[in-house]
Amino acid sequence: MSAVNQMLKKTDEELLDTAYRAFNEREIDKILGLMRPDVDWPNGMEGGRLQGRDSVRQYWLRQWSAIDPRVEPVRFERVDPRRIIVHVHQVVRNLAGEVLVDQMVRHQYALRDGLIERMDIL
Repeated sequence: MSAVNQMLKKTDEELLDTAYRAFNEREIDKILGLMRPDVDWPNGMEGGRLQGRDSVRQYWLRQWSAIDPRVEPVRFERVDPRRIIVHVHQVVRNLAGEVLVDQMVRHQYALRDGLIERMDIL
């Protein structure tokens, strides 16, 4: 791998790590700023897909009013120059703090121009 590709990989991983930390801290504007305006995002709670930052914002606000999800990246796996799979430890609690889900999941990201273009739950 060339030095440039190694730098890009580190930058992409840092971008995604920042996104997960901001999600856990509920810093919604910080996360949305890491996405393309026309981001394509999965609706993991209700099904379907979301288009654009505003749709993602509204989805997360609904989600956070019902549950308390926390996601910690464990490992990054480069698929190709634009795609990365993130192996994530996900813990979801109800608003009373009881654990509903504690599992490993995989999220695949497509990146373009240094921003998140698409996310898929694998």
